[in-house]
Amino acid sequence: MAGRITGEQFKTELREDKTKMGLFINSNSPVVAEQLSVSAYDWLLIDTQHSPFDYQSLSNQISAVNKGQALSFVRVQGFADRFGIQQSLDAGANGVLIPYVNNRAEVDEAVNCCLFPEPSKHQGSRSIYFPLRCSNDAGLLGYVGAANKQSIIAIQVETKDCIDNIDDILANPHVDIAFLGRNDLAMSMGLFEKYKFPDMYTSPELNGAIDKLLAACKKHNKIAGLFLFGTDGVEESIKKGFRFVAVGNDLHHILTANKQMVEKLREITVSTGHNWKGNASNLTG
Repeated sequence: MAGRITGEQFKTELREDKTKMGLFINSNSPVVAEQLSVSAYDWLLIDTQHSPFDYQSLSNQISAVNKGQALSFVRVQGFADRFGIQQSLDAGANGVLIPYVNNRAEVDEAVNCCLFPEPSKHQGSRSIYFPLRCSNDAGLLGYVGAANKQSIIAIQVETKDCIDNIDDILANPHVDIAFLGRNDLAMSMGLFEKYKFPDMYTSPELNGAIDKLLAACKKHNKIAGLFLFGTDGVEESIKKGFRFVAVGNDLHHILTANKQMVEKLREITVSTGHNWKGNASNLTG
C-alpha cells in the first residue's frame, strides 16, 4: 500500500483540479475510524463540534485515522477554540475545519492559532512542545519548520454574514478551503421559514450565495468544499467547482447500510410467507 501524501501535496492536487472525497467521523470509535482510513476515501474529518469527544478520545481517533492513507482533519468548536486547534494539530491532524465564522477578524484569529510564530510576517501563535505525535516522523525542528506549509486550514461557510464578507475572508492567504454548509447557511438566510422543505435548497437566494462563494474561491485561488449526505448531488457539485467533497458521516453510512439490509430482509421474508417487518423506526422506514 502506498504511503500517505503530505498536506502540501494534498492542497496542490486540489488546486490542480483533482477531487478529494471524504467522510465526517461522529461515532467516537477508533475501530470504525481505522477501518475507514484504509478504505478509498482521501480524507476523514473528526467532528468535535457535534460529537462527544474529549481530548483523549480525539487523540485516539486521529491516531486511528493516521493508520491508513486518508488524511486527518478535525472540526473544532469555533474560531476561538485555541485549545482544540492546538490539541488537534499536536496529535497529528493534517488540518482543521473552523466552523461558524462570520468575518475576517474571526478567521484571522483562528488562522493565527494554526500557525507557528513568524515574527517577521506578524503571524502565528501556536505553541511548540516536544515530544508530540505530530513530530514523530521529522523530529521537532523538521516538523516545526514545515508545519505552516503542511497544515491545511479550512473555514466553514454557513452564515449569511460569512457570505456577505466572503471576499474579505478569503483574502487571508493562509485559508486553503472554503467549506460550504448548506443547511446552516439556508437557515441563517431565513430560507427554512420562507420555503417548504426541500425548496430552500434550490431557491434563488441560496444559489446566489453559492455562486458568490465559488466566485470568491476562484478569485483568491481557494479550494471549494461542501457537505452532502450520500452521492446525490455529487456530480452537479463537481461540475460547479467543488473539489473537497464530504458524502456524509460514519453514522450515516451505518444507517444507510442498515436501511438496505432491513429492506432486503422484508423482501426475502415476504417470499417465505413470514412477512417480517421489524420494529418501527424513523431511520429505516
